[in-house]
Amino acid sequence: MTVKPSEVVVCAPCRLHLGFLDLEGGLGRRFGGLGLGLDGPATRLRLGRAETLRVDGEEAERARAHLLAICKAHGRSPAFRLSIEKAIPAHAGLGSGTQLALAIGKAFSLMEGLNLATPEIAATLGRGRRSGIGVGVFDAGGLVLDGGRGPRTRVPPVIAALPFPQTWRILLIFDPAAHGVHGAQEKAAFQDLPPFPAETAAHLCRIALMQALPAAAEADFPAFGGAIAEIQAVMGRHFAAAQGGEPYTSKRVGRVLNWLAAHHVQGIGQSSWGPTGFAFLPDASAARDVLENLRREDLTVTLTLQIASARNRGADIHKESVPRSMLAEGVPEQHP
Repeated sequence: MTVKPSEVVVCAPCRLHLGFLDLEGGLGRRFGGLGLGLDGPATRLRLGRAETLRVDGEEAERARAHLLAICKAHGRSPAFRLSIEKAIPAHAGLGSGTQLALAIGKAFSLMEGLNLATPEIAATLGRGRRSGIGVGVFDAGGLVLDGGRGPRTRVPPVIAALPFPQTWRILLIFDPAAHGVHGAQEKAAFQDLPPFPAETAAHLCRIALMQALPAAAEADFPAFGGAIAEIQAVMGRHFAAAQGGEPYTSKRVGRVLNWLAAHHVQGIGQSSWGPTGFAFLPDASAARDVLENLRREDLTVTLTLQIASARNRGADIHKESVPRSMLAEGVPEQHP
């Protein structure tokens, strides 16, 4: 008996972008970067069949555009109901747009029996132009290194993916009043950035390959924190020209990160264009101590703080199916 999905539920994790490695491109590839999947904010959606297209919930307009685009690309009618039950905050440096697109594309692929690979979905929906970290996090989570963009690249390939130490914690600093650079503004910002020295790119690649990745593999917290701090310091100086002369998009987040640095907290930085800031801590106790100390200061009144862990698995996907003959006979669909 033929079975078709009646509904697909996808929960896609957010990610930190810990920094680009080669903006010079002298070897024929540009960008390349390091990122980490988190158990923090996530996007959860449901896709089911309908007579006509129906989209509701957070990010409905963007979600509708993604669903229409992938239906058109594969010659399918957009006869679906799509509900966005929760969404990663948009333009916060957490990969919200990519995770939304991939979740919709994966749900559509399962509903239609297409077995589309995640990089293919990303390319179809215009994601992963500069970074493959979102694809890597969606598929497997953990600490991800992508290989940048070459002349024939559709989506930067994931060239390393490691489980991240589960005892380590990440302090997230959110500024609800600020948004990171995105869209046409982001494209213009990249075009206007100053030249990136080849020797700096070589230094960052060495830091990533010979310090950050091995430190995560061996759970060497000081070495990992030092590597991230160095990558972030270089990136903060380079991107300051597009961020009002500052290493951080949000001055409020920047003040918290400067306080953390002054108190010897390791591995601080800004994810992507921000405004979300982060700091790595060696365990839950240290994270709670830092959080409590910060809350005694006047620095965080307008900010939101959260302690997160790494997520060492990809998106959660659930497919509910009913026999095709039952649907033809008008038997109501059952949903989880």
